[in-house]
Amino acid sequence: MNAPVDVSFFARAAKPITSYRPYWAKRFGVAPFLPMSRTEMERLGWDSCDIILVTGDAYVDHPSFGMAVIGRVLEAQGFRVGIIAQPDWQSAEPFKALGKPNLFWGVTAGNMDSMINRYTADRKIRSDDAYTPGDVGGKRPDRAAIVYSQRCREAFKDVPIILGGIEGSLRRIAHYDYWSDKVRRSIVVDAKCDLLLYGNAERALVEVAHRIAAREPIAQITDVRGTAFVRRPNDPTAEGWIEIDSTDVDMPGRVEDHINPYLTTSEQAQAQGQTCSKEEGGSAAPEVNPAIKPLNFMPNPALVSKRKPPARDRSVIRLPSYEQVKSDAVLYAHANRVLHLETNPGNARALVQAHGEGSVARDVWINPPPIPLTTAEMDYAFDLPYARSPHPDYADEHGKHDGATKIPAWEMIRFSVNIMRGCFGGCTFCSITEHEGRIIQSRSEESIIKEVEDIRDKVEGFTGVISDLGGPTANMYRLGCKSPEIEAACRKPSCVYPGICSNLTTDHGPLIKIYRRARELRGIKKVLIGSGLRYDLAVKSPEYVKELVQHHVGGYLKIAPEHTEGGPLSKMMKPGIGSYDKFKQLFEKYSEEAGKKQFLIPYFIAAHPGTSDEDMMNLALWLKKNGFRADQVQTFYPSPMATATAMYHSNMNPLKGISRDPERAERVDIVRGDKRRRLHKAFLRYHDANNWPLLREALKAMGRSDLIGNGKHHLIPTFQPMTDGSYQSARRKNSTPLGKASERAAAVVKPGAKAAQPRKGQLLTQHTGLPPRAGTQGKR
Repeated sequence: MNAPVDVSFFARAAKPITSYRPYWAKRFGVAPFLPMSRTEMERLGWDSCDIILVTGDAYVDHPSFGMAVIGRVLEAQGFRVGIIAQPDWQSAEPFKALGKPNLFWGVTAGNMDSMINRYTADRKIRSDDAYTPGDVGGKRPDRAAIVYSQRCREAFKDVPIILGGIEGSLRRIAHYDYWSDKVRRSIVVDAKCDLLLYGNAERALVEVAHRIAAREPIAQITDVRGTAFVRRPNDPTAEGWIEIDSTDVDMPGRVEDHINPYLTTSEQAQAQGQTCSKEEGGSAAPEVNPAIKPLNFMPNPALVSKRKPPARDRSVIRLPSYEQVKSDAVLYAHANRVLHLETNPGNARALVQAHGEGSVARDVWINPPPIPLTTAEMDYAFDLPYARSPHPDYADEHGKHDGATKIPAWEMIRFSVNIMRGCFGGCTFCSITEHEGRIIQSRSEESIIKEVEDIRDKVEGFTGVISDLGGPTANMYRLGCKSPEIEAACRKPSCVYPGICSNLTTDHGPLIKIYRRARELRGIKKVLIGSGLRYDLAVKSPEYVKELVQHHVGGYLKIAPEHTEGGPLSKMMKPGIGSYDKFKQLFEKYSEEAGKKQFLIPYFIAAHPGTSDEDMMNLALWLKKNGFRADQVQTFYPSPMATATAMYHSNMNPLKGISRDPERAERVDIVRGDKRRRLHKAFLRYHDANNWPLLREALKAMGRSDLIGNGKHHLIPTFQPMTDGSYQSARRKNSTPLGKASERAAAVVKPGAKAAQPRKGQLLTQHTGLPPRAGTQGKR
């Protein structure tokens, strides 16, 4: 459809989440922590919970933990909310701990997808879990959202189940599952939930909670934005919708224009982008009477009015069914492309996907994304009375959350402040757009400063350093489209690729003001920026880069170019390495002006779709040329529903359109198999002697033996020192300690010598761009 889209979704104000009449239980007041036991409920004077939230994370009452935000928002609406955190899923008994919820269950796998939380990119089980006390792994099941939903249904089968969180968001349609290497059904079908809320769900959840509290059957709640649910065929609630069929990939043949009889042969050829060789060879062209004009065919206005597209708010796009996308990778890529085109809340249409056939057929219906929260609503959600610490049940005998009871994820954000949500970067490997959306939702300056002051005055252990003022992206605060009408109509997947959109505001002034005001507060020694920085935006504001570099960098600043080569960067939708070079110049300039020795730490992805072996070799050469030695390497991880995952599964590029014609569809080089993935990772860690045998073999096969040698211009040396296979890092805490698996290396260590001391001739790795550790810069 090429007609102008209806922008009424943004013009029409959504109902504020603060405008609902509080539920009667608000008289019980605010709980210091949402209760996790019957004893706590009795202490609060409750006989039951209205809503019980089940989560795969430990309960930390902090606004960076999604379940805490949802719980506190529901509490502010007047509901009695209990939490069951990391229950034993082997039976339904632990799910009965707080009794039967009066209204509904709220289920989430936690802040992370449970499969990504438990498995590495190589499908190996992790031994740790940052969202569990003591960093202990195995406290949540695989596909936790499905398992928890099943146990809730077993515990009290007549209580509605509302599923949410990032695991639900990324699995709302049929999706490729990296761990089983197949396409799985929508999680709505597998979890048998009554309603799925995707994205940041405060607006949807508040509306649904009040409607259930008003005794409206949940089966009739089908009109809330940001929700997904199952509809049976001939469901009367689907009446009035106009279905747009998108179950197949169109394959039109070449359309030949009608030849205009009034044009000469050469003009006809020129109109078709060709030439007439006979006439060019010297033949004279026949003369044409200049009085004769070609005919212009105009469309009939009466027919044009009849072709008016249906209203977008009553249109639903039918995607290929689960059975189709499961067996046809082309249709999977097509469905992924359609879904990502329908993510702007200003113009997105509903989606529907059939699951099953015959008597078990049903449709998974996905309503358009929710209207983003306003600044006032963001302040409302973040200004609630969070305890800002883990639940007391996790504390040790001294009431502390250290050592065996420490929750690493809480330690990481303990002194940080979230200032915004969303990201319009659109990186294909990232799940932020699918979950939080591309519309930036920002808090007010006063709300942010108040939280900084609360950390300073109320959080135990605060030393004066704010670890982060950020969000999904550090420097997108208050950035957005210059025109609400354009923003509501736009269907681009990114506002900054292939270049920064001319309609995008890049004014970092409001963010600079917050930085300066926060660092000038009494008792604040330092305000660091730990969130990912979009450096192609930052260079548009040298004043921002100066403020950042001179006052908010603690020696090192992490940024993510992801790659240096155009092939993989185009599949990631990331800017070229030239943007990094511009930022690096500003970074070094302002660091020097401040008299500080600071370092950029670039992050890169190995084995991303569209990456050839030559691309990784060129990246390794760039790293060596610029003196970088990557300390930590990330291999591409195909998360559900991401565009890069669709590339990985289908070998096609959904960004360029989908076709069965190989000449019209762009094929993507996919890095599959452990050997090739190890090779790409080895190129990033070219300095690690453990990788040299693999790299030598690959370079010879690529015809690049000239890169093997002992000179400065060579990538890897010809000699091979004795290695034990352990991970060597410049930072001791990141190194694999010497153990039984390295007896050969241990045998050469003299009795009484420290295991950390290098043998003569042994090479030590170095952190990216950092000076070598004292005592390790000896001659080989």
